[in-house]
Amino acid sequence: MDSPDSSDLLSVCWADSSTHRRWLLAEGQRLLDAKARVPSGFATLGHDGSMVDDTAKSIITARMVHCYALAALMGIPGAATLADHGLDALLDGPLRDSVHGGWFSDASSTHENPSRKNAYLHAFVALAGASASIAGRPRGTELMEAAITIIDQHFWLEDEQSMLPSFAADWADPENYRGANCNMHTTEACLALVDATGETRWLDRALHLAKRFGHDMPSTYDGRLPEHFDSEWNLLHNYDANEPSDDLRPWGLTPGHFAEWAGLLLKVESACIAHDYDVPDWLLPDAIALFDSTIDRGWAPDGQPGMVYTIGWNDEISIPNRPYWVQAEMANTALMLSRRTDDPRFEYYYRLAWDYIASTLIDLEHGGWRHEVDADGNLSTVIYPTREDLYHDFQATVTPLIPISASVAGGLRTQMLKIKT
Repeated sequence: MDSPDSSDLLSVCWADSSTHRRWLLAEGQRLLDAKARVPSGFATLGHDGSMVDDTAKSIITARMVHCYALAALMGIPGAATLADHGLDALLDGPLRDSVHGGWFSDASSTHENPSRKNAYLHAFVALAGASASIAGRPRGTELMEAAITIIDQHFWLEDEQSMLPSFAADWADPENYRGANCNMHTTEACLALVDATGETRWLDRALHLAKRFGHDMPSTYDGRLPEHFDSEWNLLHNYDANEPSDDLRPWGLTPGHFAEWAGLLLKVESACIAHDYDVPDWLLPDAIALFDSTIDRGWAPDGQPGMVYTIGWNDEISIPNRPYWVQAEMANTALMLSRRTDDPRFEYYYRLAWDYIASTLIDLEHGGWRHEVDADGNLSTVIYPTREDLYHDFQATVTPLIPISASVAGGLRTQMLKIKT
């Protein structure tokens, strides 16, 4: 593809083309065929699309509930049944801690050998409940309210306006750490809760998180968004230096998260408008600046196409591999910025991301997307030894089909109501 200054048809959005929209719908439905259902929820798939084992994982189950709830809203037959299966698993099965409350990491945890309780996971349980509630699934509101109770009682730090990342299973031993990742997905969950409940306290929380991570921190760190802090919010430069390829807390900076936060700023702006809030004047400029930082620092820094996983403090490449979710979030945010600004350069990056996804990540032989490739486009397992769920890739096929909205489920609901009228 030519440069962003190309004078070709960049003024015409792919997402407004019926051909592109049909392609997205077809790809989304293909992704939904993942055979990950097990009796107690949803489990991990291998890179060949087959089941690794039948141990249900809470994070996979929650994210699958979210995806199948979206698909049910879209009118895809069979999706509601799968969403309901995941809801039952999260509410009644071994994934839920019946003694102390909250959710274990997987169905192999027991009260004698429990996993820690993580804010990251619980944000996705709340998102699953909110999306299922919006989709009208019978137990969606039940799960949403159960997750809200746990978040309010344990994870949300009112004095800091952020989430405490983890506890022991009995809510002892709070972690001496603060992180961007769990707060990013909490922001997403809060926006879905606004759409599901109409309660603006969730928008207030999303605004606080967006300001801290999407405005204050990039302003302090020259457009970069650090991930790791101690409990006093002092930056931990060397956090996980020995685990640079960790899938949730890698060392250094994650350009894909710059793009994800940029998209959240646009969603917060949409929520503010919908609820008659004063719209902070920094939301759009900071979204643009964060996305530009994503591209400048993360896209093809080694001369090969694709967005790298992580970089160091001097913008040097740390982990050059290209995860699937990084490319998906680049596409999502480029699309929203294109719609919000009518600037053709964002359409250029939207097309660039999808061309890379289609040529390098989509796996027509085994289904799904390859979760990670190296700089040459070869399958890699440094970060992701298995395939997990459909959260990032399926959402990328849905986001262009709806207006910029606080949540994907809320946007789909708006679309369906427009069809009705």
